[in-house]
Amino acid sequence: MSSGAATDTQMVIITGMSGAGKTVAIQSFEDLGFFCVDNLPPTLLPKFLELMKESGNKMNKVALVMDLRGREFFDHLFKALDDLAETSWVAPQILYLDADDSTLVRRYKETRRSHPLAPSGLPLEGIKLERELLEELKGRAQLIYKTSNMKPRELREKILDQFSVNRKTTFTVNVMSFGFKHGLPIDADLVFDVRFLPNPHYIESMRPKTGLDEDVSTYVLKWNETNKFLEKVTDLLSFMLPHYKREGKAQLVIAIGCTGGQHRSVALAEYIARFYEADYHTHITHRDIERRKDKTT
Repeated sequence: MSSGAATDTQMVIITGMSGAGKTVAIQSFEDLGFFCVDNLPPTLLPKFLELMKESGNKMNKVALVMDLRGREFFDHLFKALDDLAETSWVAPQILYLDADDSTLVRRYKETRRSHPLAPSGLPLEGIKLERELLEELKGRAQLIYKTSNMKPRELREKILDQFSVNRKTTFTVNVMSFGFKHGLPIDADLVFDVRFLPNPHYIESMRPKTGLDEDVSTYVLKWNETNKFLEKVTDLLSFMLPHYKREGKAQLVIAIGCTGGQHRSVALAEYIARFYEADYHTHITHRDIERRKDKTT
C-alpha cells in the first residue's frame, strides 16, 4: 500500500436529520470537485481510507454521507470516527445538517415520502427518534447548518463558500453590534453587554449619529472603564480564538450589545474587529444601525 498520501487531504462527513438537505449538500460537494459517496456504511470506512491512500493525490477531496438509512451499521460510526482521528494524513470535518421538527414534517408531506425510522408511522415519530439517536454525533460536529429557513440554493451557496479552495482553511471572526431592545442575535457565540458604559445618546449633538462617526467613537473610547473593558475582552478573546480555530470551528460570532445598537456597541465592535484583522479573517456587521425610529441607544 502506498504511504504517500497528501497531508492536506480534505474529508467531509455529511450527516444529520433526514430531510435537512443532505442530497443538496452532496451535490454541492460534487460541484466543488469532491469525490462523493452517498450512504457509506461506517464499517466500510477503513477500506475506503485504504483506497484513498492507494490513489495518491487522486482522492484528496472526499465527501461522504453517513446517516440512519444504514442504521444497522450506525453503531460502528463512532469507532470509525475515533480511528479516523488517529490518522496523520487526513483531518475529517463533520458537517451536521439540522432543521426544526415542523420544517421536517412539512418537507416529508411535500415529498410524500415516509421517514426511514417510521416507514409505516407518523413522520414526527421517526423525526423524534432520529434526533435522539443523532444527539451524540451532533455534539462531535465541527459545522452545524440549520436549514429550516434555507432554500436549497442558499444551502448550496453556503457550502460552496465554506469549502471552496480559497476558503478551505479560513477561520472567520464575525463581530456584530446590536441593540438589546431589538432582541438577542440568535447566531451569536459570545455576547458582551456594554450598556454600563457612558451613553452618547444623552449628548444632543451625538444623538442622531452612530458609532461610525468619529466624534461618537472618540467619546465612547475615551473613558477609563471602556479601556479596561477592551483590555479584558481582547485578552480573553486572544486566548480563546486559537482554540476555537484548532477545534475546526469555521467562524466565531462575537456580539457586542448596547440598548439600541447605534452608538456604544457600534464603536466597540469596530475596535474589536480592527484589533484582530491582522491575525484573522474578520467581518463586521451592525445589525441595528439602521433602526432609528425613536433614536434611542
